[in-house]
Amino acid sequence: MSDVAALAGVSHQTVSRVVNGHPNVAPQTRERVERAIAELGYRPNIAARALVTGSTRTLGLVTVKINQYGPAQTMLGLENAARAAGYSLSVSILDEATAAAMREAVDTFAAQRVDGILALSTYDDAAEALTALDPPVPLVAVQVGGGEDRPTVGVDQERGARLATRHLLGLGHRTVHHVAGPADSQEARGRTDGWCAELLAAGAPVPDEVLRGDWTPSSGYLAGKTLAARIRGGEDITAIFLANDQMALGLLAALHEGGLRVPGDVSVVGFDDLPESPYFTPPLTTVRQDFAELGRRGVQLVLARMRGEDLHPEPVLPALLVRSSTGPAPSPA
Repeated sequence: MSDVAALAGVSHQTVSRVVNGHPNVAPQTRERVERAIAELGYRPNIAARALVTGSTRTLGLVTVKINQYGPAQTMLGLENAARAAGYSLSVSILDEATAAAMREAVDTFAAQRVDGILALSTYDDAAEALTALDPPVPLVAVQVGGGEDRPTVGVDQERGARLATRHLLGLGHRTVHHVAGPADSQEARGRTDGWCAELLAAGAPVPDEVLRGDWTPSSGYLAGKTLAARIRGGEDITAIFLANDQMALGLLAALHEGGLRVPGDVSVVGFDDLPESPYFTPPLTTVRQDFAELGRRGVQLVLARMRGEDLHPEPVLPALLVRSSTGPAPSPA
């Protein structure tokens, strides 16, 4: 920094103001300092800055199963929001959502002196681990129940499921069948709860059996084979809501193989709005989650906790996108 100051003909403090984005620097002076920085290839010493300010300007993110669309997009939303706020995001991706793995990752971030930690996982083991952790920096849960003493931000999963179910009932379907996500996923349970609540509110019968998948197209395909066989056996199944779009893709393939038309015989709704969903055959009606907004609120929450503020953001509201995979209930034969 002293070298930059000498080349630009300014004080050390002026260089510091320019580097830290301070507004009270004359435009000509700022330009001169920036030219000197570029010429010398100067980069701030992060370790030295942390010693002086007590801040590394870094947030830690612990996440699980990043190969799935929802967690991957949430991570991108958090990274973009952190960068916009002037922070870098250090990421720890866990293979399994166990309490031991979550605890180790949070302890490692604390040892690295990050300013705050975000934990992204909807699985029960990880959620239970969060309630037992007490790191020396603020810890915020994303897309998972935080408990009374753990701040959290997430998407209103129940509302999204109710929108999907209400849409199908509004098309005249007697009831809606459901293919749920994993039993230990809080997101999956929220979607199942919303589906059931909407059926009960409408006075529609709740199917006795809920098929369950693991978020993958192959599990949706197996569920589709089961449902297609039941339809061919005479069961009145005309509308299906799946807990994510990837399972819906597999189910659409199984229904097609079974000689069933979508939406002529069966209407199908997914959840997430994959980029590929408009190009499914037929294009998929789905529930869209705003991952960018989720990331913004997650970073906003952890920064507020770092300032000692008691912020409790509202859940992010999902939206229904109607495409060609849903239509009126077929007329009785």
